[in-house]
Amino acid sequence: MNVKSRVRIGAGIGAAALGLGALAAPAYADPNPVTQYRQLAGVGSDTTQDVMNAMGDAITNSSGKVIASWNATGTSTITTKATGSCTITRPDGSGAGITALNTALDGSTGCVDFARSSRGPNNTTSTDLTFIPYAKDAVSWVKQDGSALPDDLTTAQLKAIYECTLTSLNGVTLTPILPQSASGTRAFFLSSIGVTTPGSCVTSDSTVQENDGSVVDSAGDIFPYSVAQYTAQETSVVDDRRGDAVLGSVNGVVPRNEDDLSPNLSFPYLRNVYNVVPTAKLSDALIASTFVGTGSKVCTNTSTITDYGFGTLGSDCGSTTLKGES
Repeated sequence: MNVKSRVRIGAGIGAAALGLGALAAPAYADPNPVTQYRQLAGVGSDTTQDVMNAMGDAITNSSGKVIASWNATGTSTITTKATGSCTITRPDGSGAGITALNTALDGSTGCVDFARSSRGPNNTTSTDLTFIPYAKDAVSWVKQDGSALPDDLTTAQLKAIYECTLTSLNGVTLTPILPQSASGTRAFFLSSIGVTTPGSCVTSDSTVQENDGSVVDSAGDIFPYSVAQYTAQETSVVDDRRGDAVLGSVNGVVPRNEDDLSPNLSFPYLRNVYNVVPTAKLSDALIASTFVGTGSKVCTNTSTITDYGFGTLGSDCGSTTLKGES
């Protein structure tokens, strides 16, 4: 089946949903030009790079554009600030972004001001970092279009698949795949299905990028996927990396609403996505106006949030109650 012309079987995509791509803003990448150093430099999550790039284009103050959001992949190094020693290895994934923010915090380099994260903190005993939520996502799994694998899997089945105790379904040998280790989507998915240590049958290395369906190229492949990213790719708001991958359901619940393709709030694997800042900088006027509270520039830009496939958070947007460290 032609990937560009197909729709998800059973997804119920209506005319309004198919029109989302035409209405949404175009995708953005690293600051253009890369020497356009802005006031807040952010790195990290692949899942949220596109929506935060769009925020970077939209959010301004009297000094110009505020946010410089650097993609998870691209050149091996990036230079985030015009002054200082701020040429760093490009962080790929939520964990790598948080590590870069910690490095900036510990060393007082000021090279990174916030980290994009699609997961919460691993360690909540520390209060060094604040995870500020601004959108809702879901994580489901994908298979190859036309595969004999079921369209629906239970949490128990997914756990067994990723622990390698369930190795075939419907006569198809399973090939579970995970994205690279710093991926927030990987961490959230494994936590959701109750897997601490993936089995030896699981394919995972540094070359497997999250939300890239091109790795799903055989009938037994199973791979976790951000629902917001899948929708943004499907509606051509961002580059379409789905390949032959189609979304599955979990425990009989579909991951998206049929009318507008927003995350289904009844889906079992829902998550907030975050911008992470040093707790000590919450009182900084620029940090606060950009990220903190429902009136912040990120939280009030709801059209960008929904254009990129995410759900809005309402009164929870911009909360500063979640603190911790990776």
